[in-house]
Amino acid sequence: MSGAQPSRRTPSSAAADSRSVLISCEAADLLQLTVNSVELPEMEIDVQHAPEFIIPKEAVAAASPTGTPQGEGVFAPNGLTVAVRNVSRSFGEVKALNDLTIEVPTGRITVLLGPNGAGKTTAIRTITGALAPHEGTVQVFGVNPIEHGEEVRSRCGVVSAKPALYDRLSGWHNLEYAADLYEVNGNKAEKIREAAARFNIEHALDQPVGGYSTGMKTRLALSRSVLHEPDLLLFDEPTSGLDPESAHAVLALIREMTATGTTVVMCTHHLAEAEGLADRIVMLESGTDLIAGAPEDLTARYWPQAIVKLQCTEGDLAAVHELPGVLGADIAPDGLRAEIRLDHEVRIPDIVGTLVEKGVRLTKIDPFEPKLEDLYFAVRNEAREQGKVGEVE
Repeated sequence: MSGAQPSRRTPSSAAADSRSVLISCEAADLLQLTVNSVELPEMEIDVQHAPEFIIPKEAVAAASPTGTPQGEGVFAPNGLTVAVRNVSRSFGEVKALNDLTIEVPTGRITVLLGPNGAGKTTAIRTITGALAPHEGTVQVFGVNPIEHGEEVRSRCGVVSAKPALYDRLSGWHNLEYAADLYEVNGNKAEKIREAAARFNIEHALDQPVGGYSTGMKTRLALSRSVLHEPDLLLFDEPTSGLDPESAHAVLALIREMTATGTTVVMCTHHLAEAEGLADRIVMLESGTDLIAGAPEDLTARYWPQAIVKLQCTEGDLAAVHELPGVLGADIAPDGLRAEIRLDHEVRIPDIVGTLVEKGVRLTKIDPFEPKLEDLYFAVRNEAREQGKVGEVE
C-alpha cells in the first residue's frame, strides 16, 4: 500500500470520514495490529498518551480479507469460541508459548492458571491477533484473528494487567471515546452510565483519570471492556489492585456475564479467585498446557476415591482395615491419625459408629474435598516428576 500516510489526531478531533478508519493505541491489543499489518511509514507510538491515527479504509481491507464483520451472533464451531491448537511463539531465543492448546467453550468461564511467566498474557495476545503464532493455529469465532483482525477484535472486550487509559481525560471522556471507537449504537450516554455502574466507578467519572487509584483505573478499564456488549471478554488479572470487597464484586459480575451467553477467558495466578468461578481451567507452565478440563473432572481424575481423615486420642485406628468399604488407609505410627480411602463417602457414618463401638475416641472427622489449590499442586508435582516443571529455588 504505497503512499498511504497516517495522520495523527487527538481524542477531541473530529471522527474519521467515510474513507478512513480511526485507529487508537488506547486499546493496543484490539486495534493497533491493524496499523502494524499493512505497509505504513515507520511511526513512533506513544502508548501512555494513547495517540490515534487515521488510515485509509483500503489499508484495513489489506490487513483483513473480509474488511468488515461477517454479521452478528456468535459463530462457535464445535461449541468453542476460541480454539488454540499446538501454538508456539518465541521472542528472540525465549519461547513464550510452546505447543500450547487451549479450548474455550462458548458461554463459559475459562481460567488460565499459572505462575508469572507461564505464558498467560502471551496467550491472550495471540487470541486477539495482536501476536501471530510461529507455529500452530488460532481460531476465534471460527476465523483466524490475524486474517480477520478487525472482525474478531470488534467482538472482544480486553482488560490487560496494566490497562492503558487517557490520564488527562476524565473517566467519562475515556468511556465516551471508547464508545465512539466501538461505534456503540443507541443511547451512548446511558450505556456509559450502565457500564460504569456495573463496576462501581460512576461516582468518579467527572474526575481526571490521572488522579485515580490503581483499583479505580482497573474498574474503569473493566467498564470500558463491556461498553460494546462483546461476545468474548479477555481479562488478564482483572482484580489486580482491587481491595477484597471490590475484587469479590468483580468476580461476581464476571459470573453474571456468562448468564447472557458471554464467553470469558481470565488469567490469574490467584487460586482463590478461580475457585468456584471457573467452568474450565487450563494450567500453564513455561508456555505449555499441563492439564485442562472442568475442575470437578480433574479432581476426580486425581482423587477417584472418597477420602476421610480421622484423628483420635484413645484406641487404634488400624481397625479400619477390616471395615466394609475401606479400600486402603495410611495410619500414623502411633495409630492416632489416619487417612482412609473409601469406595463411597456414604460409608463414613458406619465407619465412625464401628470405631466408637471398638473404644476409639475420635476427636476429628474430616472428609477430604479437594480444592483447586490441591489440584494445582498435584498437577505441578506430577509435572515436576516428569521433568516438565523446574524445581522451585
